[in-house]
Amino acid sequence: MLAQAAERAEVARYWSANLAILGVLLVTWFTVSVALGILWVQPLNRLRMGGFPLGFWFAHQGSIYAFIVLILVYARYMDRIEARLRKR
Repeated sequence: MLAQAAERAEVARYWSANLAILGVLLVTWFTVSVALGILWVQPLNRLRMGGFPLGFWFAHQGSIYAFIVLILVYARYMDRIEARLRKR
């Protein structure tokens, strides 16, 4: 019984950490893709990146790059969490 309670607590810590990082990454994704690519496109279009307006760049390229980086951050973070739980 004590082992089951410890295992449940460990699973709860795992999911708590997982949901916390997911929340941060989803807010980041929203900010980059929706806010920068759609909501603030007009002010950003005054700036240029690679010859293109910055708002256009975020809507077409920046959101893809940000999504790839977010996947890599999530994978690395979860590897660390799982390694820490394996040591216990």
